[in-house]
Amino acid sequence: MAADIVPIELGLTAGNLVTLWAPRWREDGEEWEAFLGHGEFLYAFPDTAHLAAFIRTETEHDLADHPDWADVPDALVDELEPSDERRIDLVGVPELVAGPADIWTVAELADTVAILRSLAEVCDLEVVLEVLGSTEGFEVLPLGDSAFTGRTGEKLWDGIGAAVVARWDEVVDAVDAIVTTPDVDPEALARAQAELASVSKLTLSDAEGSVAVSDAAPEAAPELERAAELEFWDELGIDCISVAVDGVTGYTLRCYLGEDPVFLAENGRIQMFTDTELLATYLADASVNHTMANLEVFGEVRDEAATGDLEIAVGPENTYELDGLMQQLIKGPGAVDRRQLELAVELLVDAAAVRGDDETAEALGSSSPLGFLINATLRPDPNRIQPTPPFTDEVTAWNVLVESFVAGLDWHPERSAPADV
Repeated sequence: MAADIVPIELGLTAGNLVTLWAPRWREDGEEWEAFLGHGEFLYAFPDTAHLAAFIRTETEHDLADHPDWADVPDALVDELEPSDERRIDLVGVPELVAGPADIWTVAELADTVAILRSLAEVCDLEVVLEVLGSTEGFEVLPLGDSAFTGRTGEKLWDGIGAAVVARWDEVVDAVDAIVTTPDVDPEALARAQAELASVSKLTLSDAEGSVAVSDAAPEAAPELERAAELEFWDELGIDCISVAVDGVTGYTLRCYLGEDPVFLAENGRIQMFTDTELLATYLADASVNHTMANLEVFGEVRDEAATGDLEIAVGPENTYELDGLMQQLIKGPGAVDRRQLELAVELLVDAAAVRGDDETAEALGSSSPLGFLINATLRPDPNRIQPTPPFTDEVTAWNVLVESFVAGLDWHPERSAPADV
């Protein structure tokens, strides 16, 4: 399928519908943009089979004159499936903005608003443009979550929330009003549905094969035992975490008060222990005035530690491997362990929030080169512009963030100055 024409999904009142979008292109010295539709209507379909049947048999629509349209009718049905970044849930925006302005929420809203703005401009939806222009927050979404940090950033995010509460129904109604689903040729639809069924059957067969192998894996039983070890901490709402950085693995604690992370820290510095027994001994000392000492539930931790019964148990979701990511990132998105990177970003963002460090959030924002590389790695989309090597500057920026994190740690036993990360 032509890379300059992409499938998108719109979450509307009638449900999730798929259509096609041609982002801006230049032709004969002019700039154009278009959606699959005709006249005042946007064509959208309940599934990719209906979309395939339409584009394979109909030529009367606004994309027919696109310079790359000739390749589109030949696309396989599964190639018309929108990527995650092209699934625009308009009716879900109120729920989205009700949460905090983290890196993922802001990225999702930025993708939504970008396509919505294009749709409003192409289809002359004045009320949509009016709502999107009613608060500065919508304008700064491309800057990433760093634009919504601090007091000013919170006001911008609150402004978006207020606009959505007051007028988002108008936005959805305006888009609903222009959407129509044209009839498709029955024979073309039957062929497309058969093609889709064949692909689904093949995918299911692969999945069943994977499940069979997984069921036979001997590692399944220990996973249940680990969950039992973590039960004490789960009930308290405190996480034991391990961090591998600078060639050493350290252990500490973290919890959340509302949305705010709280690490085991003294004087603003995270306390990191190279041995779990050292950590347990520290936790048993009632004379230490650390950040968790006054938590209501921490008495249980101290009592268990004092009797020698406290077990430091770290779940996979709290196991952070910073070492090795630099070597992966320099090779590009395809070489990176996504889960490892996602967790590392979480850790760096949490630690930066505790330090009051806005620069980390800014460096990881989607508008920065590093943020762009990370976003392309964690949320791959073949229809999107890809980051191109060399990634030297991005890795340098990443190392600065890791160094800032390491500089805020107190190691037990005390370590010499860390080597290059």
